Amino acid sequence: MTSVLWLRRDLRRRDHPALGAAADATEDDVHVLFVIDPVLWDRCGPVRRGWLAASVRAAARSYDGCLTVRVGDPVTKVAAFAAEVGAVEVHVSAETTPYGARRDARVRGRLAEHETAWVATGSPYAVGPGRVQTQTGTPYRVFTPFARAWREHGWAEPAPTPRGVAFGDDRSDDHAAPSLDRALDECPVDLPTAGEEAALRRWRAFRDDELADYAEGRDRPDRPGTSRLSPYLKVGAIHPRTILADLAGARSAAAAAYVDELAWREFYADVLHTEPRSAWHDLRPELSTMPYDDPRDGDHLVEAWKAGRTGFPIVDAGMRQLAQTGWMHNRVRMITASFLCKDLHLWWPEGARHFLDHLLDGDLASNNHGWQWVAGTGTDASPYFRVFNPVTQGRRFDPGGDYVRRWVPELAHLPGKRVHEPWKDDGGYEHGYPEPVVDHSEERAEALRRYDATRR
Repeated sequence: MTSVLWLRRDLRRRDHPALGAAADATEDDVHVLFVIDPVLWDRCGPVRRGWLAASVRAAARSYDGCLTVRVGDPVTKVAAFAAEVGAVEVHVSAETTPYGARRDARVRGRLAEHETAWVATGSPYAVGPGRVQTQTGTPYRVFTPFARAWREHGWAEPAPTPRGVAFGDDRSDDHAAPSLDRALDECPVDLPTAGEEAALRRWRAFRDDELADYAEGRDRPDRPGTSRLSPYLKVGAIHPRTILADLAGARSAAAAAYVDELAWREFYADVLHTEPRSAWHDLRPELSTMPYDDPRDGDHLVEAWKAGRTGFPIVDAGMRQLAQTGWMHNRVRMITASFLCKDLHLWWPEGARHFLDHLLDGDLASNNHGWQWVAGTGTDASPYFRVFNPVTQGRRFDPGGDYVRRWVPELAHLPGKRVHEPWKDDGGYEHGYPEPVVDHSEERAEALRRYDATRR
């Protein structure tokens, strides 16, 4: 009797409850499987596809080269592989995204036709979505009480790594290696080192050398003040429970602030699980009649935003960082999102799709609900009348201008805070930097006018 471990967002061996369950269920080999699902693979953009390919390759190494990769519809591929190896159980980490839940229901049904058991153990989260509820049994819609209840609920200790497991041979199909190679070749950014070992090294370096300054430094894009673990968390190269176990008992403000960021990730996953429609629609109906501009009517403005050519230095620095690295500092994500929603008056999905196409850590729940926070239509929504001033934000969070100068070389000659207002310098535009595409004060007034009209 053998079992199959089907990997999805859990590309690791440590702290992997589903692996432990698969090992416990058999006295023979555990066959490890990853399926390149065209529905997800083709939609995730070249950056995320490249990162996923690199992560799958790293996972294969961590499983001693014994990772089978198949290409096609998981409904047929998983059942066929289980039959091929004679497995009586297929083990997974539970999935709660809208598409993932629908896919798993179909795979489970196909397996049942072949009398193959479906066993879900654990999830990509410390506390599985849907498990933290109010006293009346309803889901939370505000972060602070959710985070309090999430902490009170608690989470299990990291799962032990099973010893002496024999893994079945790699039985990848002929399309697997070319698909992974193509994704890596077509990735437009230099990828960080992928895999579980790289994730653990990054976490330990941050924990030991950088965490102490996190509470103050996390909002500063000019400093290396964040963990940069989000791409690894996205593919499950490290589990949040592993991180939380290392922080158990820590009383510092920095540790508490970092745990809060993990809680935000779990909060947004919970919201998406209980309100699947919120993936691409406003969670809150209050602004459902808000008039937005058609991006096709102002496509030159949208393209300027995407290319980092808006004439607002902090916005352009963020968009160029995204294009060149597949990552953007979280504070700058909020600034660039506010600019698209409030200065260009576009509905948030326009920007959310662009981010998902370019982010290594592109996660549907975190990305899209983060956009809704800025747009004023989601959980804990920033009030719509809060419009980020890109100049003020730049001067506050990049006070020396180092972040802008790094990503906008046309402004490298401007010292200090002057980089945030090149229009005030006689030589501000001498290296080809564009003038602002809009007048922020006018667009802020227009955003508030639309908001007031919608309220009435």
